[in-house]
Amino acid sequence: MRPMSTIVRAVVAGALASMVASVPAESATGAVTKSVVSRAKALGSSSRRGRPRKFTLPSRAVTVTLPEHLIGALQTIDADLSIAIVRALQSLAPRMPQGPAEMITYGARAVITVPRNRQLRERTGADLVPLSDGRALMSFDDQLAIARFEVALLDGLVDRTLDDETRQLFEAVAGILRDARRDSRVEVRGRQIIELRWKPAANGTDGEDGANS
Repeated sequence: MRPMSTIVRAVVAGALASMVASVPAESATGAVTKSVVSRAKALGSSSRRGRPRKFTLPSRAVTVTLPEHLIGALQTIDADLSIAIVRALQSLAPRMPQGPAEMITYGARAVITVPRNRQLRERTGADLVPLSDGRALMSFDDQLAIARFEVALLDGLVDRTLDDETRQLFEAVAGILRDARRDSRVEVRGRQIIELRWKPAANGTDGEDGANS
């Protein structure tokens, strides 16, 4: 049996798709207007200061009118309606290319996800915790502070031997941290996670296979 959240998401996605295709916003009886405001504009506005981006793709503020029952269903996915709509419709939208570093927002918090990259791990000391989509979270031990991690990124960027893919990754992560550090409304914190790691097999592998060189 599918989890209830999956069923709700499928139902909401179908309803939203039908509304977008054929129903004018004004025709929904008992509908109320909800503002869905993104926290950032296009990705290209990296020089602009402000709160961290809610989405990593170009975004803009819109106002939508939805029936009350759909609003309630969306709020079971996420309290933030814009995030809930995106999650509900993701399966219907063409898959967009992922950036070198992406910020995943949940409520008032956000985490940075990155591709599995050996250079990032070896040059900064960060541990990469794999996610189901092939990307990873960055984890630090007690000896690595965020400030030292950021310095390691900047040191890597001045190294001419750094490959282009890793350079783009370092620039993206450093840019997210720089924007957050300059925003007085944002606090950058390091969090510990619980990780279960299998002991190395007889052939010496440690589960890190697949990371870029």
